[in-house]
Amino acid sequence: MEFYHFTEFPWPYLPPDDEFTSMRVNLPSSVFDPKIGADLYHSYLDQHKLADELGLNCMINEHHQTATCINSSAPLSIAIAARETKNARICILGNPAANLRDPIRCAEEMAMIDNISHGRLECGFVRGVPYELFGSNCNPTETSARLWESVQLMQKAWGTHDGPFNYEGRWIHKRQVNVWPRIYQDPHPPIWMTGGSDVNHATRAIENGFTFTMFLTPADGMRKMFDGVRANLKKKGLPTPADDLFAFMPLLAVGETEEEALKYIQEVFWYVKNNKAESQFRAPPGYVETPLYANFLSGRFSGGRTDAIRTKGMEFFRENGVAVYGTPDSVAKQLKSLYKKVGGFGHLIGMLHSGDMPFKHTAKSMKLFAEEVVPQLKDLGTVSSSLGPLKDRGTPVKAAKFNGRTAALASARDNWFKKQTKKAKAA
Repeated sequence: MEFYHFTEFPWPYLPPDDEFTSMRVNLPSSVFDPKIGADLYHSYLDQHKLADELGLNCMINEHHQTATCINSSAPLSIAIAARETKNARICILGNPAANLRDPIRCAEEMAMIDNISHGRLECGFVRGVPYELFGSNCNPTETSARLWESVQLMQKAWGTHDGPFNYEGRWIHKRQVNVWPRIYQDPHPPIWMTGGSDVNHATRAIENGFTFTMFLTPADGMRKMFDGVRANLKKKGLPTPADDLFAFMPLLAVGETEEEALKYIQEVFWYVKNNKAESQFRAPPGYVETPLYANFLSGRFSGGRTDAIRTKGMEFFRENGVAVYGTPDSVAKQLKSLYKKVGGFGHLIGMLHSGDMPFKHTAKSMKLFAEEVVPQLKDLGTVSSSLGPLKDRGTPVKAAKFNGRTAALASARDNWFKKQTKKAKAA
């Protein structure tokens, strides 16, 4: 199993709760103080430097027009992390490909970052949360198809090294596609996608050999999704996917005592408690299926971070796997139980910081997690034995065979190149 540190670069200094109706889309930027914000950026980037020093990987995302995340351009932060870290896999989760007018620009940026990091990039693409559609002015009914067209074009662009090609798609039209620099990881970095309710989207992602990720989802919901994906793949006659094609992100805190861990997780819980938005921003018509849209507007939706679940209390979150906290041994036990309950996953993204949580608290929690929890879990699960679509990946290999993601990828690439050579000779 692989482990990632995550902070969403929050702006924690909000007005009194009764003075604003939404943290997203329409909160005036006058709330942001650049003099304070400049220091926050350095603090958040320092967390990723610390993660690298502790042997953890880094995950960085982006959002727009929101105080939950002042990282409005993840490629910039990922580029900094690529230069300042030495060993960590750096996951961008992700590029909002559904809302990008020029995916080739994105392909170029990712190629640069993959080179700067000497091939440590994990490249995620997202449809974008519904709030983003108001700023991007995209049609909610088109974003899923736009996402897939953009990703497939980028894959082709990364894998083409003999000069320009022309592309005429449904939304994207390019006279000459010729990505410079060439990507470092051949044929391209590992690709990730996210989702929460569409099992067909998740199935398609894993069928393509992409890692599928769920955020802050109760264990029962995650199990339902993962079981649905595995059942769909089996019906298609595809091989069993390795655990490294599944990922999960909970709130996470580790303390020397249960009391200290509870204090830390309550600070991380700022993200859930303050993440309010007006109902019309949560599910613009056409973004989700009609029944789910009705549940959003009526308040019946019971996802991991909605109004309905916020009132349940911290222990409810721990029981459902949305929050994982406690002493090192307790956290390891919770994660092993969660792994078993959902049928396995190969990447754990820990949201170890949020709100105005002091750096020293975050650093201590990270250190305890890296030094006392990770060793108990790192050999858990399986990894893919080759690259490419699921049909070409072969039998999963035990993660214990490798010393981390980089070694597993190196082995998979060797197998992939052998297959390519064999195909070429046969042709």
